[in-house]
Amino acid sequence: MAPAADGEQSVPPVPGRRLRRAERRKQILDAATRAFARTGYGATGLDDIAAEAGISRVILYRHFESKADLYRAALDRACTRLVDAVGDDNFTDDSIPALVEAAAEDPDGFRLLFRYAAREPEFRDMTDALTTASRDVTYRQLAKLISDPHWTDWAARLIPTVTTEAVIAWLDAGQPAPDQAAARIAQAVHGVIQAAQAP
Repeated sequence: MAPAADGEQSVPPVPGRRLRRAERRKQILDAATRAFARTGYGATGLDDIAAEAGISRVILYRHFESKADLYRAALDRACTRLVDAVGDDNFTDDSIPALVEAAAEDPDGFRLLFRYAAREPEFRDMTDALTTASRDVTYRQLAKLISDPHWTDWAARLIPTVTTEAVIAWLDAGQPAPDQAAARIAQAVHGVIQAAQAP
């Protein structure tokens, strides 16, 4: 049996057994994340999510008030998992490997957060908040390495974008050479830093 995105074993519901509220909520969020990542927010209906979860729409409404509520909950969960894996206060040599590992464990959640939510005006605030926080941390760290504040700002804006897009491209390419992915993405990041340091 394959592990679930959060590291727990994904156990199919036993026919006739009622799931506890937390288990049912997780089941719905897992299904919603898969469905939204497959077709996006606009093209995914609550009936699609209910079918993906193998439940009725009535049960879905017992846990979530609307499609927007469900989408935001899926984004919140993906964001929390990412922050738990990578941290939000300081980047180290372990940050890119942790990011790659988190994306590999929950590729649909990662895509939802950085590909789909960024295109949805109603939900873009979450992606923007993550990007702003990453840029601020990156700027603080790069200021020690790059003397020109304008190029420091440029690199701090570019590095979070390069990193997340590189991870998404790696996921889309079928996750080749997972033991090398973080090192290759780190090379791209170091390339940006070197360009910003150039006289």
